[in-house]
Amino acid sequence: MRLHNPDWRGFASDNYSGVHPEVLVALEEANQGHQVSYGEDDYTAALSETIREHFGAKAEVFPVFNGTGANVVALTAMMPRWGAVICSSLAHIHTDEGGAPERVSGLKLFPVPVPDGKLTPELIATEAFGFGDEHRAQPLVVSITQSSELGTVYTPDEIRAITSFAHAKGMLVHMDGARLWNAAASLNLPFRAFTADLGIDVVSLGGTKNGLLGAEAIVVPNPDAVEGLIYLRKLSMQLASKMRFTSAQILTLFRDDLGLRSARHANAMASTLRAALEQRLASGALSGLGFSAPTQANAVFALLDNAVADRIREKFRFYDWDRAKGEVRWMCSFDTTEDDISRFVDTITAELQA
Repeated sequence: MRLHNPDWRGFASDNYSGVHPEVLVALEEANQGHQVSYGEDDYTAALSETIREHFGAKAEVFPVFNGTGANVVALTAMMPRWGAVICSSLAHIHTDEGGAPERVSGLKLFPVPVPDGKLTPELIATEAFGFGDEHRAQPLVVSITQSSELGTVYTPDEIRAITSFAHAKGMLVHMDGARLWNAAASLNLPFRAFTADLGIDVVSLGGTKNGLLGAEAIVVPNPDAVEGLIYLRKLSMQLASKMRFTSAQILTLFRDDLGLRSARHANAMASTLRAALEQRLASGALSGLGFSAPTQANAVFALLDNAVADRIREKFRFYDWDRAKGEVRWMCSFDTTEDDISRFVDTITAELQA
């Protein structure tokens, strides 16, 4: 029984999209017969092998249900109870996870303001102090988001600078990869080239935003960086009994480059959206619109009057990013079409001209 209009489209989040058809097929195939539970299944074994191919020979993988679970369990495993995490002030772990890192794990966050969504060694240094001071939570982990919450993408050189700085201070580096596939597509690099090879210790590998049904994973290129993760996953309620269905989905993204193909499409649609609007601005057909961040992955950040944004939102849903500045975020997904973009651009144009 269908309860929604399948023709309704939105630009609020890549979480709005459905499950990729190829993933649904994979789930149907995994559904046949019996498999051992709690990760002792053939699909999780195959996923472990695949992860080692993409993240290094020592890499381990721990499938979980969602991104918050991946981040919280990973960070908890990376440090003792007195540890703290240096992160961007825009980081999902700071702004969008309901206080889960602090409440569930008990860790401390040191958020740092960032102009473009990305941390640098200089910015990290503003909180990387007090080592050995019993009065200060110990900064033991740096967490970066790839691609960032502003849709910007860390370059390999930027990542290497961060890991080198952090490791020299005795800190580990975690990468929140909720949109790691989009970053890989943007950089045109394999995962290992901007994670394990550059010193990233632990990765939260996203999948839900790229066509999966509630399937994410913690990838550990450096097993020495974590302790007790296998136990923490269980006590954090992130251990799936029928793990074959979680693993089969993630595995499908790696097969035939489905994850990269989907991410490239989402990125391309975001670029198409921005280019179409910029073309109308340049021609004089449009005014009252600006852009507040580079479009490097599948997000477009725009500036326009709040009243105009509210009228556009009556037809295409999207989120305010900073209403005080009139800043909004438009996200594209693996199933965004050129027709979706065309209709959205026409709606934006009409409302700005109204």
